[in-house]
Amino acid sequence: MKNRVLFIINPISGIGKQRTVEQAVESEIDHEKITVSIAYTEYAGHARELAADAVGKSDVVVAVGGDGTVNEVGSALINTTTALAIIPTGSGNGLARFLDIPLRVNRALQVINHMVVKDIDTLLVNDQVSLNVAGIGFDGHISHKFAKLKNRGPAGYMRLITSEYAKYKSSVYRISIDGKTYELPAFMITLANSSQWGNNIHIAPQAKIDDGLIDVCIIKEFPIYDGPSLLISILDQSVDQRRYDVVTKAKHIVIESNNKLIGHLDGEPIELGKQAEIKIKPLSLRVIVPPKDFRKNLLDPLMELKELLPPLPTIPGIPKIRGERE
Repeated sequence: MKNRVLFIINPISGIGKQRTVEQAVESEIDHEKITVSIAYTEYAGHARELAADAVGKSDVVVAVGGDGTVNEVGSALINTTTALAIIPTGSGNGLARFLDIPLRVNRALQVINHMVVKDIDTLLVNDQVSLNVAGIGFDGHISHKFAKLKNRGPAGYMRLITSEYAKYKSSVYRISIDGKTYELPAFMITLANSSQWGNNIHIAPQAKIDDGLIDVCIIKEFPIYDGPSLLISILDQSVDQRRYDVVTKAKHIVIESNNKLIGHLDGEPIELGKQAEIKIKPLSLRVIVPPKDFRKNLLDPLMELKELLPPLPTIPGIPKIRGERE
């Protein structure tokens, strides 16, 4: 029997690669093994509705979009036999990068042909799902600001961090980690299932996505001049070695504050009230991943670099190169 695969495409996600997906599906998917259907999202939350309706009807549901679309689709498939696949077309693509899913659409489609399934953990934050990384504090603050930008992407994200960093004030939190309680001022608190937010920026270098544990990374309040050190530690995956940081593993976390908790779930902004309870759901989601012998294309690192760079300016009188991003 053929595998039934539903592609859910977010037409406004990320940087526009999703526009080419239908054509690529026709050329790259093995139609002798796979029956394809395609649906487009029309509003926020629609991907979750479409995925929920596909449970029991489709063997695989493919999220074509950014981390928000992946979250919507994956959250509807938890504790079902229907697997999640990812065609990453967003600006961060954290879970896809962690699982070694190629960023090029045609290569990501080839992964689906192999139908290799991996069971992964998921997080519950006040009964809402996070598949990759959730956070409270500065990264939550940035996600709320980022959601309002018209021109999104890695460059815009970095500009926003730079402009907001000096103005942001740490808050005091009461944090219970597997029953042990601490009270301290913190710049941000990250709850990680995988190691990275996206764009290969790693906040929890030792995180494993199938160990039944949450990696808790507390960036304590630090002098403003130490910001470059934090940035370097995230880029070179040494954040767990800084004196201002605490990284540990846990199954159950409760975070409280006298103020509203401003956070994010997989990069999507959320307000959590004055208390957030975080729990792990071990091996609760089936995901399509590359087989062990699936070689990365030699061009993939160059394509990743291209996504991080702003588009070249158009010079009047000189036509665009075929395939250049808009």
